[in-house]
Amino acid sequence: MKPRQKLLAQTLLSAPLAAGLLLCAAVTAKAQPVQGLYIAGEGGATFNQDQRVRTSAQFPDGRDRWRTGAAGIGSIGWGLGNGFRVEVEGDYRSMGYQRFVTNTFNSRADGRRQTYGVMANALFDLDVGKPWLFPYFGAGIGYGWTAMRTSITAPGNQLAEKMGGTFGNFAYQGIFGLAFPIPWVVGLSATAEYRFWTMLGPQSHGATSWGTIGGTINSINQTHSYQFSSGHHDTKTDFNHTLMLGLRYEFNPAPPPPPPAPIVAAPAPAAARSYLVFFDWDKSDLTDRARSIVGVAAQAAAHVALTRITVSGYTDNSSAHPGQKAGEEYNMRLSLRRAEVVKAELMRDGVPGTTIDIHGYGETHPLVTTGPNTKEAQNRRVEIIFR
Repeated sequence: MKPRQKLLAQTLLSAPLAAGLLLCAAVTAKAQPVQGLYIAGEGGATFNQDQRVRTSAQFPDGRDRWRTGAAGIGSIGWGLGNGFRVEVEGDYRSMGYQRFVTNTFNSRADGRRQTYGVMANALFDLDVGKPWLFPYFGAGIGYGWTAMRTSITAPGNQLAEKMGGTFGNFAYQGIFGLAFPIPWVVGLSATAEYRFWTMLGPQSHGATSWGTIGGTINSINQTHSYQFSSGHHDTKTDFNHTLMLGLRYEFNPAPPPPPPAPIVAAPAPAAARSYLVFFDWDKSDLTDRARSIVGVAAQAAAHVALTRITVSGYTDNSSAHPGQKAGEEYNMRLSLRRAEVVKAELMRDGVPGTTIDIHGYGETHPLVTTGPNTKEAQNRRVEIIFR
């Protein structure tokens, strides 16, 4: 594009446009999945479902019922950084013996059972888009032991039975929990967790008993004497539910993602340094359109660095006066009048007259090249240039 054509295009845009852009960004620090080495500890309450018991032939069958007990778990693991993690845990559960449930006699129970084991777990942390919450779930397999030291007495029947010993077998569990990252301690999370744990059965413990149960019912002697007997107290089912609270600490937590780069508003377009004002044929007065362009130039002059403003007038090569020489002289005077009119309008719009230089160039330097004596609107103009 030629310089003068570029100047024309700038003027046809009328004026510089200023744009403001308001941006609002809400950035939330996002917790990351577990990465690298971690340790965890938890404690809480544990509950056993009634356990089906199969005893030796000389003992009555029934169910073991246990009181709510206490549980503790410690683990060490490794997070892969993508939500998956693996760990090894040691667990301990203890609960009191509540009663032996049977249709044969009413019993009173005493003693405790303790369960401990080693499990290997695989877990997955769910990213739900909340910086303060990470649900997780998983499963584990391992080996467990049950140590039991309990007794049953039947009031009024003079029967006593004692069970004891330790039994081990394979175990498995399901895990569901919630982790709550603690923002003021990087790598530390509070946890709330549910576990379903079971050990393969039957679990066999030794048992001894002595005494009798029964009595005379409807004039019939239904007393059964156990004397001194020994055998087994075998638990066929062992379904445990545990609720716990705890803490987990990562030694090498993933660094938080860097904040997004600030969005920089596009700079406002620079003010134009030149303007074109067009005139009707053989006229030096300003049209409404020309007056608005001069006003835009005056406003821009107050916001740009400049030392001088050059106002140059031009005409096309046609003339209202015949004769080449007369026409050229007339057009020279007409171009100067046009420049003077524009200067006067700039001054009315607040531009100091001392900063304005005016020139008249007549038919020279046309924007559009034409043949002789041709009316061309784009050549009838005044150029305003900031220097």
